[in-house]
Amino acid sequence: MKVAVVGATGIVGQEMLRVLDERGFPFTELLAAGSGRSHGQQLDLNGKKLEVQSMEEVMAQKPDLALFSAGADVAEQWAPEFASNGTTVVDNSSAFRMDTDKKLIIPEINGDLLTPDDKIIANPNCSTIQMLMAIYPLHKKFHATRVVVSTYQAVSGSGKAAVDQLKDELSGYPGKKAYPYQISNNCIPQCGDFLFNKYTTEESKLIYETQKIVDKNLWVTATAVRIPVFRGHSEAINITFKNEFDLLDVKYILKHSPGITIYDNIEENLYPMPQSAQHKDEVFIGRLRRDFSHSKSLNMWVVSDNLRKGAATNAIQIAEHLLERKMLQG
Repeated sequence: MKVAVVGATGIVGQEMLRVLDERGFPFTELLAAGSGRSHGQQLDLNGKKLEVQSMEEVMAQKPDLALFSAGADVAEQWAPEFASNGTTVVDNSSAFRMDTDKKLIIPEINGDLLTPDDKIIANPNCSTIQMLMAIYPLHKKFHATRVVVSTYQAVSGSGKAAVDQLKDELSGYPGKKAYPYQISNNCIPQCGDFLFNKYTTEESKLIYETQKIVDKNLWVTATAVRIPVFRGHSEAINITFKNEFDLLDVKYILKHSPGITIYDNIEENLYPMPQSAQHKDEVFIGRLRRDFSHSKSLNMWVVSDNLRKGAATNAIQIAEHLLERKMLQG
């Protein structure tokens, strides 16, 4: 099994390398691809050196699997070339998420849709993944009709420049800005670019990716906010169901759903926070309570490490799913 990580020097690319190692993914050869400015750079992976190669060099070695985390422009150019060369591509960018010919996959939810013919597979947005991990098990039982979500997103979701901005501001260093405003001691109600309808790109992803994965008739509205946290996205979610629900049933369903950990004990001030989720693969859920303004609505608070389950881990779980079903072979 020959595996390539495209965008290996980026925040998510680095996390992919760590997750591959931690989960013992069965590769016999690991390749790292990067841009021209990172060509020849030496990466450290558990004491072993991994040299960053060009896209052409990596593709010529015909990897069985390529994990892309290099942005939509790179994915649009190179993912089809890798795929036509026999490589299965799992892409973490937005390039193929809304492509009707490409699957948008969260393994615990719709991994069974994958077939050997799927050579380019899209990884959903980080905020979408953690929201749907929480919502989907309940949707199957009670049929969700509307979701209102507010996200509180860590700076690592914007990449290294944003992480550097927060570090600089906390240390008092006047460095470059990734955001139009300071992020330390502040909240910025803008994640991504504004669209014609006054929603941002991050808000749009939550809406349309949810409809593609779960139900095209599920109404979703979103507000995405950037907060001064390095890693770990938080979400306040309100779900309206078609059917009546019991809160004990909700907790039972979530407790027995894969990839979910419940932190919900207000007597002990137990609820998820970004610190709870850092460097972990689970989606953490708490503050479960009935919405008293609507008889069939539920409130919850959901937290996950945006670099792990929100990106690297989900991509590698897709590859593991393909391996288990013998759709990916070296």
